[in-house]
Amino acid sequence: MGTRVYLARLAGLPVFDPNGDRVGRVRDAVVRLRTTNRPPQVVGLVAEMALRRRIFLPIGRITSMDAEAVVLATGSLNLRRFEKRPNELLILEDLLDRRVTVQPEQGDGPEHSATVLDLGMELNRNTEWIITRVAVREHTGRLTRRGHVYQAEYDRVRGLVGPADAQGTANLIALLDQMRPADVANALQDLPDARRNEVAAAMNDRRLADVLEELPEHDQVEILVALERERAADVLERMDPDDAADLLAELPKTEQAVLLDLMEPEEAAPVRQLMSYRPGTAGSVMTSEPVILTPDATVAEALARIRNAELSPVIAAQVFVARAPNATPTGRYLGMVHFQRLLREPPASMVGALVDSGIDPLRTDTGLLEITRRMATYDLVAMPVVDSTNRLLGAVTVDDVLDHSLPRDWRDRDAQDEGAA
Repeated sequence: MGTRVYLARLAGLPVFDPNGDRVGRVRDAVVRLRTTNRPPQVVGLVAEMALRRRIFLPIGRITSMDAEAVVLATGSLNLRRFEKRPNELLILEDLLDRRVTVQPEQGDGPEHSATVLDLGMELNRNTEWIITRVAVREHTGRLTRRGHVYQAEYDRVRGLVGPADAQGTANLIALLDQMRPADVANALQDLPDARRNEVAAAMNDRRLADVLEELPEHDQVEILVALERERAADVLERMDPDDAADLLAELPKTEQAVLLDLMEPEEAAPVRQLMSYRPGTAGSVMTSEPVILTPDATVAEALARIRNAELSPVIAAQVFVARAPNATPTGRYLGMVHFQRLLREPPASMVGALVDSGIDPLRTDTGLLEITRRMATYDLVAMPVVDSTNRLLGAVTVDDVLDHSLPRDWRDRDAQDEGAA
């Protein structure tokens, strides 16, 4: 383990036990403030384990920290959920992006303003890890020029601890961008409400839409209503229509109407349609944007469509074949072709000759219990939904079924911890 470690660089690294088994990922570092002017002491890391539980790893239990992983010493882990104490701060949550002032190195000249990018810790003579260096970016006061990045000794930095005059979001956003949306959603749940809303608002529309889909409903609502309405409508447009419909259903009717009117008509139309179906039915949980092809499309075209990185695995697992038009509601539904079948056929073959039409599609009023039973019977990850004239309206995927079958608060970390207690 090196003599100096930069803490923000540890975020996201896997944590392994001495046997090489992975136990979680690093999500933050904990520093303890001291009563004198001595630098804060790093007392441990926060790791995220299965079921999104965050635990505390004492610094003394860590045998190595490098650019690849964190390794623990032998011994049992305390699996109690981590809770920050009054004299503790979290590096990423509380200190990253904080506005500070830095004194000149020789004590001559004026102080200048800077933003915290990272903090370095080192071992002292008492084998304590203490904060010794602060990586910052200098503020230039010019919109077109970025200040240079440098390191300053801890005792030259003012405003690092104590109430923050200002705390930006750029560097925290950069770290979160390396995580999956579900992990970002989990990180946001640990932030104070005001900080969470600030960080969420700083994300681009596509990223925020993906993260909202992974949050508990009450957090979704609080973040959305904190945005300006035009921005909220833009984010809803980037969400999957079924997720946007679920989120809007949590808002008052008047607010639903305002946001739907602000959305582009072609984006709002499928959301309005989904909201018209009775809750707990195929119509209310389906996605209106599965992969749809006409029967004269080739296998090569089908494979090109499902290679799209923006498609979720369950959507890309099959293509649905229908007469034109391709957008829902389509022409007459003909059947589906699973991606494994596509891989076995010549690229020039037409998908119309490969359709599996032996499984009856769902109707919009089919209940969740029946959907689950039929998916399990036929080992499917998605099923088509048609109207009374056999036009394809959308598809119910296994993640839709799980999302609506689990308790409403299954994404809420606090609820999970209460259930585990």
